[in-house]
Amino acid sequence: MELTPDRLPTDLRGKIALVAGATRGAGRAIAVQLGAAGATVYVTGRTTRERRSEYNRSETIEETAELVTEAGGTGIAVPTDHLVPEQVRVLADRVDAEQGRLDVLVNDVWGGERLFEFDKKVWEHDLDAGLRLMRLGVDTHAISSHFLLPLLVRRPGGLVVEMTDGTAAYNGSHYRNSYFYDLVKNSVLRMGFVLAHELKSYGGTAVTLTPGWMRSEMMLETLGVTEETWRDALAEVPHFCISESPSFVGRAVAALAGDANVARWNGQSVSSGQLAREYGFTDLDGSRPDCWRYLVEVQEAGKPADPSGYR
Repeated sequence: MELTPDRLPTDLRGKIALVAGATRGAGRAIAVQLGAAGATVYVTGRTTRERRSEYNRSETIEETAELVTEAGGTGIAVPTDHLVPEQVRVLADRVDAEQGRLDVLVNDVWGGERLFEFDKKVWEHDLDAGLRLMRLGVDTHAISSHFLLPLLVRRPGGLVVEMTDGTAAYNGSHYRNSYFYDLVKNSVLRMGFVLAHELKSYGGTAVTLTPGWMRSEMMLETLGVTEETWRDALAEVPHFCISESPSFVGRAVAALAGDANVARWNGQSVSSGQLAREYGFTDLDGSRPDCWRYLVEVQEAGKPADPSGYR
């Protein structure tokens, strides 16, 4: 997970970032890429070496912090359940005491892969799971912003990145999996829009960012492949050819954080592929997958899987 200096001239040394939900997936990769650019990165989540969340997976926030430090930054793991306001208040107090400010906040808490049910109507979907999904995907972001944004607005230039699934354009015309999933991912899009208005007078910027079809740890395990062998899954899932590593969206966040003119993105919904074209960074394999355009123009159009011209 290394940045390519000639493609991403980002220097975040001296910057203080916090990635909420950095245990695995996009959150972990974002934290690592911010660290690779030199930032000090607080990483939060519920799974530690002593205690696992209901995910019951092995990735821990301590591992993420170590990866940040190995990449060139300073990683600081802080166990936090972002559904518990008191824990987030304590987190904010710690960052305040140790740093006196916050330059970048990434709201990436999710935790819903095992809660939503594909193509289930609202009256068919498990209600407790759906409501839990909304709490994990919406309440956590609101609680985090409430306690952490006072640190970010202390000086101009602060950046908030709201992580979701799908651009505003795509989600605005597509049903996203289920009633609850759709509500959560579109709520986050609106959060970025609202925060843009609330931060503007402080010189801050809020952006909503989506990766494409991401090769997270859980996705790779589901398909029975690794990051090194992911193409073996194409025989069974041909359109997986447009997939991207988590590092790709991590590099997108690092590029935003290092852009002195980042305010031009204020209030916008962007994708990792769009930002790659703008900033010139690539995925780990040197490509620039443009998943959301591919989904519409190739997969949904019923064409054979072919990433030519899309990565």
